[in-house]
Amino acid sequence: MAEKEQLIADIMGAQRRLQDLIAEDQADPLFSSHLTLSQLKILMLLSRHGNVPFGELAGLLGVGAAALSGMIDRLVVQDLVTRTEDLHDRRVRRIGLSRSGSELIGSIFNAGEAKMRTLLSRLSAEELDRVAQAVLLLVKVADEEWGRSGEA
Repeated sequence: MAEKEQLIADIMGAQRRLQDLIAEDQADPLFSSHLTLSQLKILMLLSRHGNVPFGELAGLLGVGAAALSGMIDRLVVQDLVTRTEDLHDRRVRRIGLSRSGSELIGSIFNAGEAKMRTLLSRLSAEELDRVAQAVLLLVKVADEEWGRSGEA
């Protein structure tokens, strides 16, 4: 069992080192965006859930309406989100990503993909096969652990 724990520690350490190396690139769109952590969370949630009612977004973030209102105001001014009336209930305001917001969050997500593709392209076909098998095993276990219940 100690050998297994050591292997897990080695893998986690290597993953942290890889993340550190990738994150050192200051040209990454995340570093040049000047987003606060709360603003980034909002953009990520909207990217995942689409246009959502204001109250639902507050619930997803775990913040009150007053706090969220200020954050949304700043994102609207930056042209990263839109605020629109619900088509079925004019009292409800829906929050969604603007085109600029979609492009920004897409570039943040894709920056890591491009870096990973560059690293993977330096591996041999045999090495790529080993990496692919390892990643597929992790996806299988993650799906067994969280996929059925929808938990993260």
